[in-house]
Formats: sequence, C-alpha cells, structure tokens
Amino acid sequence: MPTDSISALESFRSHGYAVIGGLIATDRTVRLRDHLAARAAAGTLRMRGDDQVPGTPHVYGDPEIDALMQDIKPAVEIHSGLSLHPTYSFARIYKNGDVLPPHRDREACEISISLNLGQEPSAPWPLNIGEQHAPFAAILGPGDGFLYKGMELTHWRNAYQGSRMFQVFLHYVDANGPHAGEKFDSRASLSNPFQPEMTGLLGRFMVPRLTDLT
Repeated sequence: MPTDSISALESFRSHGYAVIGGLIATDRTVRLRDHLAARAAAGTLRMRGDDQVPGTPHVYGDPEIDALMQDIKPAVEIHSGLSLHPTYSFARIYKNGDVLPPHRDREACEISISLNLGQEPSAPWPLNIGEQHAPFAAILGPGDGFLYKGMELTHWRNAYQGSRMFQVFLHYVDANGPHAGEKFDSRASLSNPFQPEMTGLLGRFMVPRLTDLT
C-alpha cells in the first residue's frame, strides 16, 4: 500500500528523508525494469559505469525514465511539501560486489527519489543515509521510493551481495529555492539526448534559455 502522505511529509520535514511505499504501480515497475534490461542486452546503456560505480551499466536521461520523473512529480510534491522542477533521471543496473561510496550530490539533486525496480534475488539492499556511525537504512522493494535531500545528507551503500538490481534516480529542485535554475539540468527539455556538457556548448546556438521553458 502507498505510504500515507502526511507521515512521509512529517518524516521528510523532520529528517530530510522518507520511505514511500508503492510509489509506482507494479505494471509500470515491471515495464521499466524490462526496458532497462533490454537496453543493457542491446548494448545501448553506458556499460563501463560511471565515476561512482565503475563497470556498472547506467543511463542518463532515458526518455521513459524522464517521463516517469515528470509523471510522479505531483506525488513527490505532496510528500515533500515543495513545488518542484525536474532536473534529470539516472538509472543503474547494479551487479554483485558493487559499492556506492559515501557522498553528497550536486545542486541539480536537491530533492531526489531513489526508486527500486527489482533485484535478483529478492533480498533488499539497504540505502544508508545520515551519520555514518548511526545511519538510517532505507529498505525498498520493487515500486518503493526513497525521498531524500541529496545535497544535504551523506548517503551510501555497502557491497551488494545479490546478482543484479535495477535502480532509478529521479532528481528535482525546489522551484522557489536557490537552485531553481538547475531545471532540466541545463538541457533544452526532458528526454533531450544531449548530456549537460554538450548542451552547454551548443546552448547559445540551438537551445532556448531555461527561463523560456515551461
């Protein structure tokens, strides 16, 4: 059952994080997991990993996941109590032995959702947040989301003991806050194929200003 919005809002305001059970429906969870698995099999993900988790397939700004980020924005606004701009989505297919080092996120990740799409086997993999000597360990099943302030709170995962896990990250900024200019992560729009560094190079010629976008 979905988490009560008042309880999540109270947790988010008090602690800077909240577990939201059943954030997306089972059929969409399965569809997105299968979509990422198919992309990995076709070699259309970045297979060498990223700086945080080398050697692990990932994708930035996948159109279906960017669409999800926009679709759940009203629910995230209710749970956070904020008006939000979406910035970007990111997904990884974690593998056995992967570690997510302790870190805080950049400005485009002011308000974030970590969303579980499923793992093999089904045993959950805790996402730790807060003080390293006494963290909160978020336990997520498929379709569950974890709402957190990624810029403010240190978060990490210890070594993954399973075989494969599909995880999506959906990032937002406070539309009325100091990072509102991070809307779309410097892209012209959601689902834009350009990475931010490329968009920045082409922006003056091809990309409208963020203030021109709705």
